[in-house]
Amino acid sequence: MLPVRSSFQYHILWFFHSGPGKQDFALQAKDNNNGRWNIQKRQARGAEKRVDEIKFQSVEKVIVVRNAGNDVDLNQRDVEFDKIVYSMPDKIKMEYPEANDPGIVFYTSGTTGRPKGVVLSGAGFLVNNYVYARYHLDLRKSDILWCTADIGWLTMHIWGIIGALSNGTTTLFYEGAMDHPSIENFYRIIERYGVTKIFTAPTLIRMLMRYGYPEGKYDLSSVKVIGLVGEPLNPEAWYWIRKHFASAFINNTWGQTETAGTPLAGSAFATGMKAGSSGIEFLGAHVDVVDDHGNSVINTPGNLVIRRPIPMMIRDLWEEHERFLNEYYGRIPGVYYTYDVALKDDDGHFWVLGRNDDVINVAGHRLSTMEMESLIAEVDSVAECAVVGVSDEIKGLVPVVFVTPKNSVNSDGLEAAIVKKIEDGLGKFARPADVIVVDEMPKTPSGKILRRFLREVYMNGDVVGDRTGLENPSSIEKLKLALENRTNQNT
Repeated sequence: MLPVRSSFQYHILWFFHSGPGKQDFALQAKDNNNGRWNIQKRQARGAEKRVDEIKFQSVEKVIVVRNAGNDVDLNQRDVEFDKIVYSMPDKIKMEYPEANDPGIVFYTSGTTGRPKGVVLSGAGFLVNNYVYARYHLDLRKSDILWCTADIGWLTMHIWGIIGALSNGTTTLFYEGAMDHPSIENFYRIIERYGVTKIFTAPTLIRMLMRYGYPEGKYDLSSVKVIGLVGEPLNPEAWYWIRKHFASAFINNTWGQTETAGTPLAGSAFATGMKAGSSGIEFLGAHVDVVDDHGNSVINTPGNLVIRRPIPMMIRDLWEEHERFLNEYYGRIPGVYYTYDVALKDDDGHFWVLGRNDDVINVAGHRLSTMEMESLIAEVDSVAECAVVGVSDEIKGLVPVVFVTPKNSVNSDGLEAAIVKKIEDGLGKFARPADVIVVDEMPKTPSGKILRRFLREVYMNGDVVGDRTGLENPSSIEKLKLALENRTNQNT
């Protein structure tokens, strides 16, 4: 059914004159239909722009899929999918674009400024991620892959759609919050469908840790590889996976929207594992850690760069070529600048510490928020944590800790335990200016903690920027209430 449905959608785009070099706007609801649209886009190879709302005057047609059966008001540009799908001709002459033609324009959140449309080539995205999925996860036709990312995020398109289906693998989609009505949904699904390969985010692992492992209730022995991406994986979370998924190879990786995949990773069962490492340079990727002058450094935090391009990585920014050159190739001549900070060890393993704005300078001392978070995670009662830097008149920046305790744990004494852990592990200069206990962290649909929102609410009382990507809006009100209660306690 999937190839037939995708073929219909492919024909529809050609019906509206989509083709190589042409730009399509699509309003894509966050449901499983997106998987089919992603497949047919790779057949049509027009450049796809993903947007949350159709606001642009240049949009000529909007294809409407009635999933819920509700009555909706349509305007002149709206065309119902079901009314045109069977009017397609039996055959349409295929046009074959050049391999480097744009295949998708995927908007990223704009860590380095305003949101930007990352242009990725159709063939590069397909071929490179076929190879990466095959060897990162030892992916085979007999496997059942569960990528837990939301369908609206590139991770799902890389692994759950392109990576899985290009390798002939069954892919599992799950819609809804992972912990509703119970966190045991995760374990039930693995057991019920015999999931063999999982690709997820470290945040989900830390959420599972928060609720505790249901000893003896589920058979998880089918899981052979667990891949991770999205945030640094702290050693505590790595060892938790190792304990409860003993049969699984743990492949923590690094990538970003602009790389359209994970050029830092291991090869399942072929390379060594190190707790918290993001792996090694993978299959021809030339990644390095350098100082601000472009000189390579070992065992020292530095700028993560790519010295040689790979087929799937960013080709341009949509209609912003000068910005593309300045932001990515203007910081250090001759290399692609990732805006991440990492450390490379003597064995060639990379340890990604976070974004360069996650490394804060406290009175002349450079602190990695990831290093601080790893220490905090060792406190027994901590389920999740995040550290952000906030302005300070004397020290320039100071760390502020946000922490969610494990279920049924009394938070009394938690702040003192965290402060002691940081001072013992890093020194008194790293003492946090504040520790905020919250019930829930603001997160993206894929489970990443939105640290920018934590910083903005702490400093300004509310989120002052774009809230795009916030999965749980109620977390902002809970955070504001926690800060208000803390202020009242201190007055």
